[in-house]
Amino acid sequence: MMKDPLLARLGPAVERAFRQLYDKEVDLHRIGFQATRPEFEGDVTINVFPFTKLTGKGPEPLAQELGGFLLREEPVVVRFNVIKGFLNLVIADGYWQGFVREAGERDILAFPPTGRKVMVEYASPNTNKPLHLGHLRNIFLGWSVSRILQAAGNEVVKVQVINDRGIHICKSMLAWRKFGQGETPQSSGLKGDKLVGKYYVEFDKAYKAEIESLVASGTTKEEAEKSAPILLEAQEMLRRWEANDPDVRALWETMNGWVYAGFNATYDRAGVSFDRNYYESETYVLGKADVLEGLKKGVFYEKDGAVWVDNTQEGLDEKVLLRRDGTSVYMTQDIGTAIKRFEEYPGLSKLIYTVGNEQDYHFKVLFIILKKLGFAWADELFHLSYGMVDLPSGKMKSREGTVVDADDLIDEVVTEARRMGEELSKLDDFTEADKVALYEMIGLAALKYFLLKVDPKKRMLFDPAASIDLQGHTGPFIQYTYARIKSLLRKADGMGTWARPVPPQRDEHMTTSALLPEERTVIKLLHHLPSVLEEAATKLDPSALANHTYELVKAYNGFYQSVPVMKEEDATKRGFRLALSAAVANATRKAMWCLGIEVPERM
Repeated sequence: MMKDPLLARLGPAVERAFRQLYDKEVDLHRIGFQATRPEFEGDVTINVFPFTKLTGKGPEPLAQELGGFLLREEPVVVRFNVIKGFLNLVIADGYWQGFVREAGERDILAFPPTGRKVMVEYASPNTNKPLHLGHLRNIFLGWSVSRILQAAGNEVVKVQVINDRGIHICKSMLAWRKFGQGETPQSSGLKGDKLVGKYYVEFDKAYKAEIESLVASGTTKEEAEKSAPILLEAQEMLRRWEANDPDVRALWETMNGWVYAGFNATYDRAGVSFDRNYYESETYVLGKADVLEGLKKGVFYEKDGAVWVDNTQEGLDEKVLLRRDGTSVYMTQDIGTAIKRFEEYPGLSKLIYTVGNEQDYHFKVLFIILKKLGFAWADELFHLSYGMVDLPSGKMKSREGTVVDADDLIDEVVTEARRMGEELSKLDDFTEADKVALYEMIGLAALKYFLLKVDPKKRMLFDPAASIDLQGHTGPFIQYTYARIKSLLRKADGMGTWARPVPPQRDEHMTTSALLPEERTVIKLLHHLPSVLEEAATKLDPSALANHTYELVKAYNGFYQSVPVMKEEDATKRGFRLALSAAVANATRKAMWCLGIEVPERM
């Protein structure tokens, strides 16, 4: 990982101060650097409270002495002030100007290779229904984390598990066979995943009708739910699938093929992809041998003919891994799949599961089991847990057909983007094809950013109309700012006023005071962006990067409105402001790339 260049410079200077002033050694990691609060003068704040006991000094005298040393010995520090035990350092304008020069010469969000290989699993759809809003949060979160990790210097492998077997799949198959009359995606005009999802809903309707009829004839509801003929038929179809019945398998392959085509169309539109697909129809047989080996070694135990694991010492409970009839549970195949992945990808250093928080317990148990089996890599497994997404209309239920379809939602935000664009009427010179591409880009940015700007752990409410607001905390606002900067740079280039930045080098003229407050604010946010990316990669949380990028472009907009760029007569200042603008644009484009969002050159 990269280090903040300013803190990398200040840290050793603080160490020298403790050695020379107090003859004490301090651990660099204990020095708490943070951004100075807006109400105080300063750029960097050091909390000296942790060192009062070490030095025998009170917090304020200690801060004063430390500030005086840095002012004398470190040219980058030009002023300081002390608020109780907090030392606020003012950093020379020359440093910030030198950073703008560097930001124009390299990608500040390109980290050196770490040599680490990381696998990220996301999506994990079922082949009995189309993708929905909940899937979109999962997919965009997993895709963004993958890109953030890649930008941070890691090799990333992107995978999904496709849940293509089980009773829920057979329900759609059976309903199509009973009620479909040979309907296909071609004959119906429906995407394949939508067509199959339609029959999953039809099964539920028929099932409920049979339950109601059985109850009316005197059967208890509980018994009716177990004995409804259509459910028994679905269970029989599953048994035939497991027995490799050719007729059932042929129908399964046909309908799954429809679904895959539908999924891929949605993935392509959303701009996401995978390096490897794992299919449950293949992985459900994995893990049994590993569990039996664990039983031999005494890691697991047998009770009533079943194989169990005891996690009570870890504060959890006992869990069946193999039933008495020898069949496995989901946990078993997840054990086997994890082992298979580390075998297939030698050198894999981390495996991240992007799965909703309703599965928190499952992954706690999985990771404990793999550790008990002796796999050293079990410590590098991580559940990227996230909260559910609600809409103003309430909770979604796929069985009842009330799920918010992913394609429909994308259509809605793209339509809203078109409405907004036509109201602004700034696209008169765009062809219709250009407009369609732009509206698609804006709509997807609105959707992705709105889902990513919230801490993944939090449950959230998605508001399609609010997500598209050009003046709000939205993806389109960031896109608009980027397009505004590109327009400015094109204008400067066309007028012949473009110039390369001419600020001093970082170590020269540290006492220059050429920066306006608006410029300084933008530069500091830009300077902090790599640290935010590093934090996002460490915590596997894109929301910090999303929100910081918004703060950066918001500050730039304030700068743009109040500070003349093209009207500035001083060529040096004009060149610097254009260079700052270009650096903000480049960093914004890369930050949005990390979030899986495209930015338009014109808007």
